[in-house]
Amino acid sequence: MTLEQYIDEIVSFLKGYISDKPFIKGYVLGVSGGVDSSLAAVLVKKAVGKENMMGILMPIDSNIKDLEDGIELCKSMDVPYKVVDATETFKLFKSTIETASGELDRSTLGNLKARMRMSVLYAYAQKHGYLVVGTDNADEKYTGYFTKYGDGAADILPIAHLLKGEVVKACKILGVPTKLAERVPTAGLFEGQTDETEMGVTYAELDAYLLGKEVSEDAKAKIERLHKVSEHKRIPIPTPKEFDRD
Repeated sequence: MTLEQYIDEIVSFLKGYISDKPFIKGYVLGVSGGVDSSLAAVLVKKAVGKENMMGILMPIDSNIKDLEDGIELCKSMDVPYKVVDATETFKLFKSTIETASGELDRSTLGNLKARMRMSVLYAYAQKHGYLVVGTDNADEKYTGYFTKYGDGAADILPIAHLLKGEVVKACKILGVPTKLAERVPTAGLFEGQTDETEMGVTYAELDAYLLGKEVSEDAKAKIERLHKVSEHKRIPIPTPKEFDRD
């Protein structure tokens, strides 16, 4: 199957998934201006039309460039969008938590932002009868490079089987502006943050590893460690054995 054919497969999947669910009216997703959410937004629009979807841009104490890129994506691809700026709410929430727990480190604050964004999406989804679309790709899924109950929380994951390089190619096929398709991947959780710097490996190395190709021993070790320590993100919530009632 070619990438073009698989794009059509995803569109059919998104359309078909809600076709027999009259209580579901469409989809909502977070749009960051990054390549993954850009692709997901365009695929959703192709599947259900712009009248049955919404892109939510959620700047939270973040770089204004991320918001500008998200707006550019939505305008250029005719995707409906709303901006929900939760910066002040985040600051108050942060202060409230730190009163009880002490100062939060950068990683914890980043996860807090991601979980706040997901709260916005689920509130919007419940209000409008939508499902929340996740934007994790195959690389992120394997390494656990997502926030548990943050961007890792979703009702449907349309691009979960696409490698990062394939996501970029799919965006170009669908006409996403090149500067957005090739934007340096970042979750925008803190100043100067990039995915590859945080993970310690490049997406090119990750793609190669997942395709069974040769990568350096250093990259292999880092990838396998990321996969191992993030196992808890991919398995069902642990419970004891069932209660065998008398």
